Amino acid sequence: MEFLSPQVPVVYLLGPGGAGKSTAGALLAQSLGWRLADLDHAFMAAHGDISTFIAQQGYRGYAARNVATLAAAASAIEAPTVCVLSSGFMTYAQDIDPRYPAMRRAIEMHPLAALLLPSFDIDECARIVVERQLRRPYLPGDRDSETQRIRSRFPLFMALRCRRFLSDGPPEAIASALAAFVSAHSPAAERGGAAPPPLQAAVSNATR
Repeated sequence: MEFLSPQVPVVYLLGPGGAGKSTAGALLAQSLGWRLADLDHAFMAAHGDISTFIAQQGYRGYAARNVATLAAAASAIEAPTVCVLSSGFMTYAQDIDPRYPAMRRAIEMHPLAALLLPSFDIDECARIVVERQLRRPYLPGDRDSETQRIRSRFPLFMALRCRRFLSDGPPEAIASALAAFVSAHSPAAERGGAAPPPLQAAVSNATR
């Protein structure tokens, strides 16, 4: 299976819910003239409300289906794209899907992967993320569970070896910083040429 075309540059935006990935990603895609692919939106278009799916299938069922959703969405990419990943995508259990370990590793090491966090301090990050998450109608939750979730995931995010961006400022400023990052690390993409992502071979090998 080809995870995505090696001829198409893709930016991957990682981070917890409430980090500003969707807003900054949309602005980044607009400024670059690239397409936008939001994994949460793709999941809801295919499977309906996320919280309802989790209530019926459990979180592991959701995570496994989300891996398949990204694999399907990414394999269909034919133009430069900004891809916004789901909040927990980089924190799933390694055995959630046979493709997942290679997929996660390749995304983490991708030259255009960017981690967005509203703070690099766990307490401040948790405070900001929880306030933002509780305002999302399609992800109902309570303060305690949301706080526990981000605090448990924070070390996993901080351990990722991709480029980090503070997302505590205006979305336009975050998108501008991301655009500069893309320009610096993907000169071939600016010329309309190839910027090969190391995902295709990794996931292909994992599925054989």
